[in-house]
Amino acid sequence: MAHWNTFAVALMFAFVSLTSQDASLTPRSLRAAIDAKPRGAEAEKLAEGIRAYFGKEELLKGAAPKIDELTIAWAIEAPGAKAGPRVISDDAKFTLPLTRIGSTDVYSAVAELPSGSWMRWRYEIGDQKLGGGNLEVYTIHPDSRKKPGVPEGKLTQMTKWSSKIFAGTTRDWWVYEPAQYKPEIPACVMVFQDGQNAKNYVPVVFDNLIAKGDLPVTVGIFLAPGTRADGKPNRSFEYDTLSDQYARFLLEEILPEVEKTYKLRHDAASRAIAGISSGGICAWTVAWERPNEFSKVLSWVGSFVNIASGPTLREGGHNYPALIRKTPKKPIRIFLQDGANDLDNPHGNWPLANQEMAKALAFAGYDFKFEYGNGFHSDRHGRAILPDSLRWLWRDYQATATNK
Repeated sequence: MAHWNTFAVALMFAFVSLTSQDASLTPRSLRAAIDAKPRGAEAEKLAEGIRAYFGKEELLKGAAPKIDELTIAWAIEAPGAKAGPRVISDDAKFTLPLTRIGSTDVYSAVAELPSGSWMRWRYEIGDQKLGGGNLEVYTIHPDSRKKPGVPEGKLTQMTKWSSKIFAGTTRDWWVYEPAQYKPEIPACVMVFQDGQNAKNYVPVVFDNLIAKGDLPVTVGIFLAPGTRADGKPNRSFEYDTLSDQYARFLLEEILPEVEKTYKLRHDAASRAIAGISSGGICAWTVAWERPNEFSKVLSWVGSFVNIASGPTLREGGHNYPALIRKTPKKPIRIFLQDGANDLDNPHGNWPLANQEMAKALAFAGYDFKFEYGNGFHSDRHGRAILPDSLRWLWRDYQATATNK
C-alpha cells in the first residue's frame, strides 16, 4: 500500500503540472511525467500533451528535440511499431531507448548531457530511420541570465528603415539603451548583424556586464538584413560582399539616425561590431574597411569562404587570410568562434577558413582570440561564451581623447 501511495502521489504531482499548463510542457516536466509511468486515461492525456508540445505532424516524422540547457527531450509517434524506437548518434556512441506512453503510439525519453556535447542523431525503429539532425548543448553562462537587482536596459523597436545605400531595401531594427546611460555622457556602441535574433539574448548580457563594470556603458544596435521590394532577402549581398558599402550604410545612415536620440562616442576604440555566419564576415569587413571607425569585432562561425564569388568566381571572403598577411596590420581586435563540425559545401570549408583566419591574424600580429570547439553551424557555442567573449573584447578599454 505504501508503494502504491508513493506512486499515486508522484503521478498526481506530474499531471497537476502537466494538465494545468500543457502549453508550457518542458523537458524537465516531461521527464517527471514519464517517470511516473502513467496508464490508461493519464497516459492518453500525456500523449496528447506531447503531441501539442512537439507538433502532431512532426511527431509522425520524428520530431526535433526540445532543449532546456543540458536537458533534451525526444519524441516520436510510431503506429504499429514492431520494435521499440530509439535515438542513436551517427557514431553509435549515444543510444537512448524511448519509452512508450501507456498503450498509445507515442514514445518519448529525456536525457541529460554534459556541457559541450555534440552529435548527429536520428530515430531508429528496427531498420527504419526517421528524422535526425545536429545537436550541441552548453551550460548557460550565469551572466546570460537575468539577475535580481541588476538595472535593466530598454530595447526599442525603431521605425522600419528604408536605405539609400542599399537602394530599394527596408529592414527592421532595434536599439538597446543601458539603464546607466546619461544623455550628457557619450556612450560606446556595438552593432549586431542579424539583430532580429541577437536582440533576444544580448541585452541581458549587456545589463549584467555593464552593472559589473566589465563592459562600458554601451548602446546596442540590432539590425536585420535588408529585404528588397520584391520580397527577396538582400542578406548575402550586404554581408558577404567584400566592399565598404555596409560600413557606409552604418556610418552614413544608421549611426546618424541613432544619434538623433543618443549621444555616442566616435572613436574606433569605443565601437564594436558582431555577427554570426555571413554576419560574422560582414563585421570583419566593416572594421577592415574602416578601422579608424570600428576596432572591435566578434564573429561566430564566420563565413570566410567564397560565397560572394562574383563573375570571376574568386572574389569572396576566402581572400581575407591572404589579404591579412599581405596588408600592413590594421588596429583591429577580433574574437573568432567556430566548431570542427561547421559547414563544408561548394563555397568552402568553414572550420578550415576560420583556422586560416586565425593563422593569418597570428602571423600578422593581430590582437585576436580563436575559440575552436566541436560544434555545428549555429549560435549555441557563441551564446554560451558571449559574456566572456565580450569581456575579452572590451578588456582594458580606454576611451581616446577625441570625440569623448
